[in-house]
Amino acid sequence: MRVAFSSALLKSVAIPEFIFLTGDLGFNALESLREEMGERFINVGVAEQNMVGVAAGLAKEALRPWIYSIAPFVYARPFEQIRNDICNHHLPVIIVGNGGGYGYGVMGATHHALEDYGILLTLPSLEVYIPAFDEDIEFLVPLLMRTTNPSYLRLGLSEKPKELVATKFEPFRKLVHGTKGVIIAVGPLAGGLWKLLSSLPDDQRPSLWVVCKLPFVELPEALIQEIKIANRLLSVEEHTKQGGFGQMLGNYLFQKGVSISWYRSKYALGYPSKRYGSQRFHRQESGLLPEQLLQEILN
Repeated sequence: MRVAFSSALLKSVAIPEFIFLTGDLGFNALESLREEMGERFINVGVAEQNMVGVAAGLAKEALRPWIYSIAPFVYARPFEQIRNDICNHHLPVIIVGNGGGYGYGVMGATHHALEDYGILLTLPSLEVYIPAFDEDIEFLVPLLMRTTNPSYLRLGLSEKPKELVATKFEPFRKLVHGTKGVIIAVGPLAGGLWKLLSSLPDDQRPSLWVVCKLPFVELPEALIQEIKIANRLLSVEEHTKQGGFGQMLGNYLFQKGVSISWYRSKYALGYPSKRYGSQRFHRQESGLLPEQLLQEILN
């Protein structure tokens, strides 16, 4: 999604308040943005805590700062500054983390973002956006340029099947109709499921929804009705169990009195084999591959 992200930002260069800060990251993706923005593109070096503090100061002066790095470097290392400088002052700084979940593969746990939105959503007024496809970026960049809330944008790899067309971005979207239960996937994980389920007839597959914004206040009424009728629900996310979407969804259903006989939450298990590998390797260990998820809900 980095290329789509850079292209979308280029369309906002004319906004004089827009400032972009990077922690020495973005090579082979952000060069065009750097050339267009000139002195408004700031490489702060490997100094993420300072980057957050600088961004907070710029936002305090009515500018629109975006900060960018590999995901754990931009939310975990400077968490205190995000909490105290940005969120406690309700400043509209956009925090962009690239490589959500296991995105950085063999680089290991230091580069993986498995608890990012769960941690950040404990902070006041912060909103999280997890685009599923490149097309979502085109919608989200202008929206985030106008938001009054601190926000976290979690970038991953767009896995949308080339032959399918993504509908307009919404916090919840239905991608596939089916009759064998309901799957709700967070962000990019929906792409592989979309491809697999689209190859099956309605009576042999579950329906598929994707969620791209957290926290949520309400589920779409159409989704609630599907869950009630199917009586079978699976949530899927490349994030830890604690603080994840699965827990949010379970709590919501309980509070609303939506009773179903079968609900499972699939999430990142960390490192069961104590080995590092590709993103696919880690998803497989966690049971997050499309084929594994289909078998989970059908069986």
